Amino acid sequence: MQVLLAVVDAGSLSAGARKLNAPLPSVSRKVADLERHLGTRLLIRTSRNIQLTDAGRDFIEATRQIIAQLNEAELRASGEYEVPRGELSITTPMAFGREVVLPLAYEFLNDYPEINLRCLSVDRPVQLLEERIDVGFRLGELADSSLYATKLGDFSWVTCASPAYLERKGVPLSPDDLTQHDGVVYDHLPNVWTYQQNGRRIEAAPRIRVCTSTSTTSVRAAVQGMGLVRAASYQVAPKIWSGELVSVLDAYNLAPKPVHLVYARQGLLPAKVRAFIDWMTPRMRSAMVELLDLRARLPAAETPAPLVVAEPVRIAARDRAIRLERD
Repeated sequence: MQVLLAVVDAGSLSAGARKLNAPLPSVSRKVADLERHLGTRLLIRTSRNIQLTDAGRDFIEATRQIIAQLNEAELRASGEYEVPRGELSITTPMAFGREVVLPLAYEFLNDYPEINLRCLSVDRPVQLLEERIDVGFRLGELADSSLYATKLGDFSWVTCASPAYLERKGVPLSPDDLTQHDGVVYDHLPNVWTYQQNGRRIEAAPRIRVCTSTSTTSVRAAVQGMGLVRAASYQVAPKIWSGELVSVLDAYNLAPKPVHLVYARQGLLPAKVRAFIDWMTPRMRSAMVELLDLRARLPAAETPAPLVVAEPVRIAARDRAIRLERD
């Protein structure tokens, strides 16, 4: 039954074999043996994928429940409902995990030495039950599902550039000005940037100077002065605090998007999952509040003489923050 479930979730016999780290002939034989035992056909095999028969769909639904009950029985027998221990599986978007989740998760492991962590960092929706994930982190509005969710905070999309670039090219005062600027874009996101003005959405786009395959690389290119970048607040806040980047067009930013921790609950939660949720939630909420406030760590400093970057716009540094003013 576990082999059949792996094959169905993976989408093919070969993919199921890779997921199980088992020989393909062995996987195919086990599925055939199960069909022979039941006296019915569960899968329709094609050259590219598999499809479930009506009997297969009913059997898979029952199989998921049985496997879940079996896993719960194993957890009870090993004491994982009483003591926080064992393997904890989480999933998170790649950049968000690297910048926010994993640094805190490593601190959690220091406090709970009997828990081991398995992290799936991917920029795609993950089915928690099917992929045997305990806890997931989701950005943006949640789709309807049977998952339990705890809101951790919000993030926003921020447009920013290095001080050197703004000195060289000038500061955009409205989204319309973006056509006169270079942009650094991440090829998994739209090249047209969306803002809001007077309650309506507006779109604008810079000239693409650099296109990257990761958001982290895009931010680094912006730090190097390659152009404006539009990135999540949790990615660029530290760069803004350090002065490596300067946020622009803040008045036109869209409303913040939510961040949730999600988990499936079938019966009691294992102690390791309960401990992780209880430990992470207040710390994540505190971190998200700080990362949304782009001025949170800007140290006080004396105001130097304004730096002329382009007429009729100046940048004046005050409290290490960037203030725009007209001549």
